[in-house]
This record gives sequence, structure tokens and C-alpha cells, in this order.
Amino acid sequence: MSSKLKETFTAADRAPAATPPAPGALAAKVRTLVPSMTRSMQRVAEAVAGDPAGSAALTVTGLAERTGTSEATVVRTARILGYPGYRDLRLALAALAAEQAAGRAPAVTADIAVDDPLSGVVAKLAHEEAQCLADTAASLDTAQLEAAVGALSAARRVDVYGIGASNLVGQDLVQKLLRIGMIAHAPADPHLAVTNAVQLRAGDVAIAITHSGRTTDVIEPLRVAFEHGATTVAITGRPDGEIAQYADHVLTTSTARESELRPAAMSSRTSQLLVVDCLFIGVAQRTYDRAAPALSASYEALAHRHDPRR
Repeated sequence: MSSKLKETFTAADRAPAATPPAPGALAAKVRTLVPSMTRSMQRVAEAVAGDPAGSAALTVTGLAERTGTSEATVVRTARILGYPGYRDLRLALAALAAEQAAGRAPAVTADIAVDDPLSGVVAKLAHEEAQCLADTAASLDTAQLEAAVGALSAARRVDVYGIGASNLVGQDLVQKLLRIGMIAHAPADPHLAVTNAVQLRAGDVAIAITHSGRTTDVIEPLRVAFEHGATTVAITGRPDGEIAQYADHVLTTSTARESELRPAAMSSRTSQLLVVDCLFIGVAQRTYDRAAPALSASYEALAHRHDPRR
């Protein structure tokens, strides 16, 4: 095992964010992090998200009693959600309750049913997609994003690993990077991904995209890249997943509800594409002097295919 391999922590033991999330981001944090919490922490998180006004009125002891947990569990849940302590969480809950009372709380949309008319499907999907994007934006750690953009901007080469729908997102990022003159690859074959990763060194960047954080065919090439000295980035809906062990920077995506007619791949792809676009725009901004001419050249090279008269 490489000496670079960092010690791993459980989600509960990680330090809280330097700046607590805004009240409006609390529900997004809960939706994103609840699947990775213990059952007792889930009860606390679901209680505060479901009844922010009632929870804000409770002491730490009162909330522990309401959820059938302990005071320590309440405090640990507050820290996982990004607050230094329960007092800070209560303040955010009170502010969120005020927003809801003013009518700014989002409506809850039911799952798509097999007999829904297409007009209803359109409305429900549009709401869920918008919520997914809002949740991802609210929970995205901009310090981690800045660090990833910095590494990409200086990279000699970029590898992107993903399987299935996540590979499609990886291909989208690679296409964008190629058009601004960067060397980038997104192998769909997991064996090729590992053999590519072996060639990476310090100064290269490897990006893994996995909603679950547990996809072996994505974890393996990122581990190899990590151990060979490349800067590694994970785009995942499970920041406590195994993938985080091998990531220098973790970018968290929204964890939307999965239903029979709307598999996780659909919602995860939406949030992943937002993160990919943020990465690309950040790189294009930092490398504008060389990115702008390269982008113009790529447009010019394809112009005749869009207008045969040219």
C-alpha cells in the first residue's frame, strides 16, 4: 500500500464544514446524507427535516427523547449535517421554519405512477430534476470544487472513470476538456481504465464518477491512480463510500429518491452533469488565454458541418 493512502474516517468522525450550511440547504443535506447515516441518526435527521419548527423548540435532550436516541446521537447528527453543535442546528431550523411559514418551502412531489398522464409525468420530472440540481448546488463544497479546478487547470493529462450512466457523464466532461485543448480520456472498459491509471503520475488528474461510491470498476482505477501519485477527485452521492478513501477531493451530488419508473441512474446523472459543468467552467476561466482560442478553433473546424453552404 502506498504511503500516500490516507487514513479513512467514518462519516460521523469527520470534522464539520467550516461554514454551516444556510437554512435553505438543510433539507438538501438531509436528503444527501441520510442514506449513509446509522438508523438512529436517520431518525434525528428525518425528524428535523420533517418538522423544523417543532424540532427548533426542543432542547438536545428533548429531541433525543422524541427520536428515541441519545443526546450524543443528536450532536453527532448535527455535526454530520455541517453544524458545529446542536445550538447552531436549532438556529438553522428556526430560520428554515420561518421560510416555510412564508411560503418558500418546496412542495413535495409524489412518485410517478404507471397510470400517470404524460402531462403529469412532465410536471413531476421537472420538479424532481430542479430539486436535484438545487440540492446538489446547496451541498457542493466550493472549497473542494476550487481545489479540483486548480488541479485540473494544471493537469498534464486527465482520466475520468465511470460505468453505465456515470460513464456518459464522464464522456461529457472529456468532450468539453478536449475542446479547450486538454488531454483527457474516459475509458468505458474497466480493464482499460486500470491500465490507463497505471500510467498516471504526479501532475495528472483522475476523476471517478459513482453515485453509490461502491462501484468496484470505478474504485479500482482511482485507487491505482491515487497510489501512482495523481491528484484524485470523486464525484459521488455517498461521500462516506469506499471511493472517498482514494480521493484527494470529494464533490458530493444529490441523492434523489429512486422509484420503480425512475431508477437512480436518472437522478444521479442530473446532479453529476451539474458538477461536471462547474468543473469545466472553472477550468475554462482559469485557463482562458489558451482555452478561448482552442474553443474557437473547435467551433470553426465543425462550422461547415452545421452549415453546408460554408
